[in-house]
Amino acid sequence: MTELSKNELEKKLVAYRHYFHQYPELADNEVQTTAKITEILKSWDIKILPTNLKTGVFAEIGIQEGPVVGLRADIDALPIQENSGVDFSSKVPGVMHACGHDTHIAALLGAAYLLKQQEARLTGKVKLIFQLSEEDKEGALQVIEDGQIADVDAILGFHNIPHHATGEFGIRAGVVNGAIDKFKVVLRGVGTHASKPEKGYDPIVALGAEINALQSIVSRNLNAFEAGVLSITHVNAGNTWNILPEEAFFEGTVRTASPALRETIKTRFFDIVNYTAKAHQVTADIDWYEGDPSVNNDADLVAIVKDETRKFASVYEQNPSLGSDDFACYQVKIPGVYVNIGNGETVDLHNPRFKADDGVVIAGSEFFEKNAIRILKELKLHPANISQ
Repeated sequence: MTELSKNELEKKLVAYRHYFHQYPELADNEVQTTAKITEILKSWDIKILPTNLKTGVFAEIGIQEGPVVGLRADIDALPIQENSGVDFSSKVPGVMHACGHDTHIAALLGAAYLLKQQEARLTGKVKLIFQLSEEDKEGALQVIEDGQIADVDAILGFHNIPHHATGEFGIRAGVVNGAIDKFKVVLRGVGTHASKPEKGYDPIVALGAEINALQSIVSRNLNAFEAGVLSITHVNAGNTWNILPEEAFFEGTVRTASPALRETIKTRFFDIVNYTAKAHQVTADIDWYEGDPSVNNDADLVAIVKDETRKFASVYEQNPSLGSDDFACYQVKIPGVYVNIGNGETVDLHNPRFKADDGVVIAGSEFFEKNAIRILKELKLHPANISQ
């Protein structure tokens, strides 16, 4: 394959990034994205690995037997109508890369190109994981079930982050993102005419009481220095002005930083919902979905990544956040590090006006490339230095 200068490579990667931005696809439906990634990797003579998944791409670089490092980029978009104003805005109505996964794809492609140039010198193998469905459908669990990390010894990932200088790296050992749980509650009463509430059991009054009571969990059951959030995000009841409905509904999410706190909030949630419903003479059906665990960076691997990244970029101590990422699912199985890459000044993620900086692409490529090479060497020479 033709060797590109750094400037030539960056221009090519930015063009790829703009293409992915214009043609975003939702979780579990990244068909065109998968095809384009595969086409690019094949043009560079990079080995594509078999998979039973309908989307996502898995590839391998390296000819020597030895340790295996995984590099992961998420590839799905969000159901948001873009309003960023960039000249390469989404051409798909109601779908947008509002989380910058298009920059993640292009960065991993860049790393693939750079590592392929050095393939004969690698002290092991690098597995490229272009992961489907991070925003929904538990893509990381699908990848694990497909056997794609069975031979991987350590894994790296990153996410762009607004309000930090482009190309600046936030790295931290321990918990950096929260666990995620989702809940849906249906309250069932007895409907009646709005002028005769005594003839029924009003689920709307019960719903209001539930919402107020649930907010006391964080304020009254958590230590002020513990990190936990309970947010009710969707409420619905009734369909006209003069009828008390049979049902009311609410749903939302819980984010926590520790397993013990996660269990405390769940226990209190069930108690409050059930007892408050009983007090209002309605029934409650609770659907609780336990999602991804906390992103928890391996301390030994963080020390290596910090040391290597400081050689070519600015590094700061990343602040933990209760936002979630299914990268955590990989870390349950193998040591992993998930970092932030500055994306400059823009609105926050998941916003229709979000703009990712093209500079994230080459910064991410270099991060993946240099740290993959360093970790392979460490695993080869000092495997005990990385937790198993």
